[in-house]
Amino acid sequence: MVLVSVCLVAGGCSLLKKKTPTLAYQARPVELLYNAGAERLDRHQWTDAVNYFREVERQHPYSEWSRRAILMTAYAHYEANDYAEAVADADRFIALYPGNPTTPYAYYLKAICYFEQIVDVGRDQAATSEAAAALREVVKRYPDSEYAEDARLKLDMTSDQLAGKEMTIGRYYLRAGDPMAAIGRFRTVVKKYQTTSHTPEALYRLVEAYLTVGLVGEARRNAAVLGYNYPGDPWYADAYRLMTTKGYRPAVAPNPKGRRGIHLPFFGRHKQSTLPPPAEDSAVAQASDVADASNAEASGKAPKNPPPVKPHGFVHGVLGL
Repeated sequence: MVLVSVCLVAGGCSLLKKKTPTLAYQARPVELLYNAGAERLDRHQWTDAVNYFREVERQHPYSEWSRRAILMTAYAHYEANDYAEAVADADRFIALYPGNPTTPYAYYLKAICYFEQIVDVGRDQAATSEAAAALREVVKRYPDSEYAEDARLKLDMTSDQLAGKEMTIGRYYLRAGDPMAAIGRFRTVVKKYQTTSHTPEALYRLVEAYLTVGLVGEARRNAAVLGYNYPGDPWYADAYRLMTTKGYRPAVAPNPKGRRGIHLPFFGRHKQSTLPPPAEDSAVAQASDVADASNAEASGKAPKNPPPVKPHGFVHGVLGL
């Protein structure tokens, strides 16, 4: 009786699981399957696109189309915010085709998937660290590529995010009456993330914390660094005012026209700025031409030129499919 109950519970749980719809097997020409997947991408029907691209792999595993389909499956998963699947697809492509001309995009897409999972600085920043490592990998492997250029910008944003986390913890320690612990966090920002937007505030907080514990020399030194590098920043105006009220007027007065700290774009998902997959390579195009010519010869019709991949729609126009 107990065994029956367990089986019923297990069966009920399995019924509650959401099943991913798949295509029923039906032999189709490879270009037809691939075009169908590309059309679904145009329509933002991500799940359907994945199904068609996977069918390309299943029915034509050794074709050039199959290789291309893996990358497009990763892209469709990314657009659907299914980042774990997109990363798995990208890793599979990298493992199977490490020297392919389109492999740099697989590395790039993997990094972007981590990047778009970054959460606000009040929460765990594991995704930020993963994104930073993956973005650095893109820059290291393909320094002259367009992907490296975008990766460098996003690396700056991940550094800013990690600095923001240090600032959040440092401010908490200041409010909790533990200035020495706060100093450690602010010094990390100045030393490790000095090119981020948080540096001016970190220097000001160091001035504030050092004055609290009576280390006037350190406070004056950090105020001088802040005034030298960011004389026009509001944080230096605050530091100058604080030091003056304590009787330690800095040598450099605030300059409203002077340099300020940098400001990075609002953090969040940036799909509109993500680079699309590279255009269809010559091998796939040639395969398409051959398949089209063969079909035309068999039917007694003149071959189409260009091949049957439709040249309209957003995805087709951008991706060159």
